[in-house]
Amino acid sequence: MRPERDEGTGGGGLLVPMAWMYTEYIADELLRTGDLMEPTTLEFRAGRDALALTIFLCDEPEAGALPEARVNELRLLTAYGAAWRQWVCERLDDAARRYEPGDPDLALARAAWRWLEETELLAADLDAIGPPPWEPPGRGADRADGADGADGVDGADGVELKGGVEPEDGEENQVWTPAWQLGLPLGHLAVHLC
Repeated sequence: MRPERDEGTGGGGLLVPMAWMYTEYIADELLRTGDLMEPTTLEFRAGRDALALTIFLCDEPEAGALPEARVNELRLLTAYGAAWRQWVCERLDDAARRYEPGDPDLALARAAWRWLEETELLAADLDAIGPPPWEPPGRGADRADGADGADGVDGADGVELKGGVEPEDGEENQVWTPAWQLGLPLGHLAVHLC
């Protein structure tokens, strides 16, 4: 978006990424309202960027508060199992054809996507607190398929092991995941809470 007045400075003016700033503000407010994560954490940033990217890449930006139809659309797009990553890649490619070269909104959206894809965050290992209540006891030791973890995946909990080696006593499995995989569920929860 270009400034409204030129003031005789030679034209052109500074391009201001208002569309991206607006979607980032909406995403930030949704996450803060939901009080799901401290705003200073990387997880919060992942949630904000994933939600802002989703809002930005939706067909038509909505002014003002999010209408119910847009909230429902965001719930569907951010739901577990949705092909969100593929949807983002396709929408960014479409946006590259629609926007002018050097558009600051698209540049910030691409930067957010690059950060979400390239940054890995340490995920909570929920299996570390015990087997899920729906799993039968001893599912790792008594597996019928005979998997023993030789392929680098521990048969007991399905966690990928570094070098196929079990952690020593006192060490925990560390599960690293792309930032978008943590941010997307946070964004989804924030949309549900709005």
